[in-house]
Amino acid sequence: MTVFIMVAGVFTGVHVWQETAARLVAAGNEAHAVPLTGVDAGRLAASARVGLETHIADVTAAIDAVDPASDREIVLVGHDYGIHPVLGAADRRPQRVARVVYLDCGMPQNGVPALAAVPDHALRTRLAERARCGEHEGELAPPSRDEWQRWGSTAGGSGAALERLTSLAVPQPLGTLLQPLRLTGPVAAVPTTGVLCTRNGVSIDLVQRLVDFGDPALTALTGSQVTFFELPTGHWPMLSCPAELANVLSRAAAGEGRTLRPVGAGAPPAHLRPFPLDVPELPRDRGEHVDLYAPDAEGPRPAVVFVHGGPVPAGARPAPRDWPTLVGYARLAATEGMVGVTLDHRLHDIADYERAAEDVAAAVELARADPRVDADRVALWFFSGGGPLAADWLERPPAWLRCLAASYPILAPLPDWGLTGSRFHPARAVAHAGALPVVLLRAGRETPEIAATVEAFVTAAEDCGARLEVVDVPNGHHGFETLDAPEEVRPALRHAMRSVATHLTSRPPGRAPRQVSPAEALKARAPR
Repeated sequence: MTVFIMVAGVFTGVHVWQETAARLVAAGNEAHAVPLTGVDAGRLAASARVGLETHIADVTAAIDAVDPASDREIVLVGHDYGIHPVLGAADRRPQRVARVVYLDCGMPQNGVPALAAVPDHALRTRLAERARCGEHEGELAPPSRDEWQRWGSTAGGSGAALERLTSLAVPQPLGTLLQPLRLTGPVAAVPTTGVLCTRNGVSIDLVQRLVDFGDPALTALTGSQVTFFELPTGHWPMLSCPAELANVLSRAAAGEGRTLRPVGAGAPPAHLRPFPLDVPELPRDRGEHVDLYAPDAEGPRPAVVFVHGGPVPAGARPAPRDWPTLVGYARLAATEGMVGVTLDHRLHDIADYERAAEDVAAAVELARADPRVDADRVALWFFSGGGPLAADWLERPPAWLRCLAASYPILAPLPDWGLTGSRFHPARAVAHAGALPVVLLRAGRETPEIAATVEAFVTAAEDCGARLEVVDVPNGHHGFETLDAPEEVRPALRHAMRSVATHLTSRPPGRAPRQVSPAEALKARAPR
């Protein structure tokens, strides 16, 4: 028999587990939701006395309440913030825990507080400042009905479920978010399962891609004792699909689930597969964080700057500007008589868009300053998670920016990014693009969450009369250059590149001749 000990996330308590627990018990298991001090139990307790260690003690007590002689295996389930006290308790009772289940949450590290996992970047910054000032007391008020999206996708849940989530929500003691997690090491040997909620923006394939980038911090995820499941729902599966969640938890307890491929095993990862078009191997001119691929032609030439996606781990090797896809695009641009420019930027985490935007602006300035480049004829081409960086250039396009292109881009912040109010929102910024041409390469089999941002962008572009050209790859997936049939991808790539070339060589209608440097543009776009 399995004993499931379940710990809820911020603002929620034992009530969220009722349906899931009932199904686990009906299947012959035991299931206990842990009442957390200051949330479920002892709501009147002074918040100054409630920290992460308090909740670790709550979970440890629940483990100790299971008779060791009963031969029942304990599976700890941590949702959202709940994974922090779960890991703390498992580290203290590793011999008692058969498995830890990470339910749509991050991977907490020793010495790092739960605050680091708060998705809302602005809130995270404010709370971190309070912590630096020594303020660890008080409580964080729960979200209103319309604010839950700032904490995770509510997709898949009914209106009644959202009402229930809101009406039963309670304040979160600040100490639980600000006190660092302390792990001594034994928990690392406990088998784990990750349950990913795909409508919240994370999938097993995405995690595999991050592993393939070579981030040492993710190497442990490829072990034989680590398994994964997906649920096609939002951040609160215990409310949106409790039966499916109970089934997945039972299977996780049995050791089932998908495992990840270690780095270097099997076929090359998607980002290192060959570019689908045969393009000349032009020499690369490397400088700082920018590479140029120039055609064999006289005089300054128009340039296309290719902005990679992400987040990409800081230690990823090879770096993005050396990926076959980016190099292939740059060489394809050169075959059309343009200078292809690739770059590396510091989008290593969702919170890094500000500094990535600075890197892109600096790279553009370096490219425009090169004597082989016509500084008055430049295009920017964005990929995947680099898509939000396009917002700055749509919001206030300089006169020398003759075209903006994007391949399978994310064009609005995803629900769990915590960037809803940020400036990195192309679907809003396109209303200010004016006469700037936009070429969009759209994947027909895009993930629903990313496809929704693309649809919002297309709708906004149509509503404001933007000069948008959509080049569809009907059977294409995210990253179609290396994932899908070349016979469908090749014509789309050639067509999109030639459209960009046409915009770079024609005179744009209704554009002022004044030249604005990237540095000036970035300063003008900075939030006030």
